[in-house]
Amino acid sequence: MSRTTAHRTALAAALVTPLLLPLWAAGPARAHGAPTDPVSRAVACSPEGGERAGTAACRAAVAANGGPFTAWDNLRVANVGGRDRQVVPDGKLCSGGLPAYRGLDLARSDWPSTRVTPGATLTMRYVSTIPHTGTFRMYLTKPGYDPDGPLSWSDLPAKPFAEVTDPPLRNGAYRFGAALPSDRAGRHVLYTVWQNSSTPDTYYSCSDVVFPQAGKRQPQETGPARKPERETEQQKARHKAPSEESPKESPKEEAPSASTAVRSPGPQSRPRGDETPLAVTAGPASGPSAPILAGGAAAVLLLTGGAALAVRLRRR
Repeated sequence: MSRTTAHRTALAAALVTPLLLPLWAAGPARAHGAPTDPVSRAVACSPEGGERAGTAACRAAVAANGGPFTAWDNLRVANVGGRDRQVVPDGKLCSGGLPAYRGLDLARSDWPSTRVTPGATLTMRYVSTIPHTGTFRMYLTKPGYDPDGPLSWSDLPAKPFAEVTDPPLRNGAYRFGAALPSDRAGRHVLYTVWQNSSTPDTYYSCSDVVFPQAGKRQPQETGPARKPERETEQQKARHKAPSEESPKESPKEEAPSASTAVRSPGPQSRPRGDETPLAVTAGPASGPSAPILAGGAAAVLLLTGGAALAVRLRRR
């Protein structure tokens, strides 16, 4: 090879290599991702966040960040290797300790959030561009978490409540379900760590979620209490039938006023709708009164006959 040919070859390599290098480097760079459901702070406050991007929390985050979160899917730290608590400082969990995302660490209680249910199965949607192997670890802040303070590792349990390895990438997203803890109420942070095994990168994200407050679950607790009220109305409807049949029982009440006096306090003292059958208490009271009245009538007849006989004897 002549000196001229070698020079031309070297010059071509010098010109082409800088052009090829960004393309090569862009390959791994496309392997980004972030949760869109429950929506992460980076996604919500990005230019693609829609109405969420205009909230007070997102405006404050962009201002503190010094610029918009255009690279919302690039919140990653290299060579962590599972040493998350040693590499990412307290108070900087949502940014992964990266200055370019420092606005995500603001301690606020008005971040765009997703409503969830205690103990329910949460379906995570983690958007990504190309498939990668790795493990998702999901943490939920402990009961009593204060959203007005900076997020620290002490706010998270030592172990994740869910862990998924190598889920398939379908339609540009990883989707997997996880059962939420059942002892949370109010506002919490779902902290997701995606440790790649096919790259040296680990991705971090904060998704704000809201559980129902304990005091606001009264409608569920008071729901069953309405059933007795409905039953009372049904009881009233059922007890209208005996009152309509009362004329059929009137022949039994043709006894003298003494027997009716025994029964009269019954219906007057019992509130309408009482399930105690009145016929049971009224029946025995009228039974013994019949022979007593019959005996009294016989005595009157005997005395009347004796008096008449005495008058006749005197006249003779």
